[in-house]
Amino acid sequence: MKTWQKWVTGAVVATAASAVGVLGGSAVVYQAITKSFSRGRRKSKLRAIAENAPADNAWYLRQHPAEWTQTSLDGLILRSSFLAADRPTTKVVILAHGLGHAREQMIPWARTFHDWGYDVLMPDARAHGESEGCTIGYGWPDRIDYQGWIQQVINKCGEDSQIVLLGISMGAATVMATAGEELPSNVKAVIADSGYASVMAEARFRLHHKYHVPATPTLPIADQYSRLAGYRLADGDIAAQLRKTRLPLLLIQGANDETVPVTNLNILYQAAAGPKQKYRDPVAGHIETRKLDPERYDRMVADFLKPYMAD
Repeated sequence: MKTWQKWVTGAVVATAASAVGVLGGSAVVYQAITKSFSRGRRKSKLRAIAENAPADNAWYLRQHPAEWTQTSLDGLILRSSFLAADRPTTKVVILAHGLGHAREQMIPWARTFHDWGYDVLMPDARAHGESEGCTIGYGWPDRIDYQGWIQQVINKCGEDSQIVLLGISMGAATVMATAGEELPSNVKAVIADSGYASVMAEARFRLHHKYHVPATPTLPIADQYSRLAGYRLADGDIAAQLRKTRLPLLLIQGANDETVPVTNLNILYQAAAGPKQKYRDPVAGHIETRKLDPERYDRMVADFLKPYMAD
């Protein structure tokens, strides 16, 4: 074989090997950022409990929540805890936890709303906690699941239910994405703490900062792999969902958030088409605003909700 032929052959082999390596690496990245298995779900529950204050966990242990379930449109059994208010009420809050956690992460918020006289629903997101599923939705397919929870609240708690949606991190993306769907008038307001404006942009950020992997070409190929789960990462345009709703929205984020870039707060605020408020804590990190000053945080939430919730 002539020298130039050997060179061309070697170049073709090297290119093919490189392509295979990129494809394989993208598959690994896709698995790393989207897949959840039973062992990880058990850890997510323990992680959520461990991060709470002992007093909040002790309060939750004294409660007697009912177990609610629903079957998602793609056939998953999803589970949640329902805490009835001490007195009959029309007010209900549906909470949404963050990535790699479980419903127990929302115990501090559940305690506050329960003290305010609300019924509280705490779902485990798909592929988290005790809910089924192996593919994490990052809030996008979860928006359909939350429509199911909303309808279940109305069916069980009454046609006069007044519903608040509150989520943190991935849960914030979930409730904002849900807000952009056709919802019953029972949904009155949305509170999103440390949420992101785009699933794809957040995946790109996490790849670079957590896994130290170049986003190109890895992420676009991983996005194609995500079609196997019935949706693409690129579909998750959370900001676009806010342009489609007139629901009142409270946005919260810490100025030192290193998990969701702080630029997301303004992107989401500018996109929101309805009544809106935003608060950027000057020192808080990711979902730390309430932890640093629970009284101020709860007062801000209560003041925001007051015009929209009837007594």
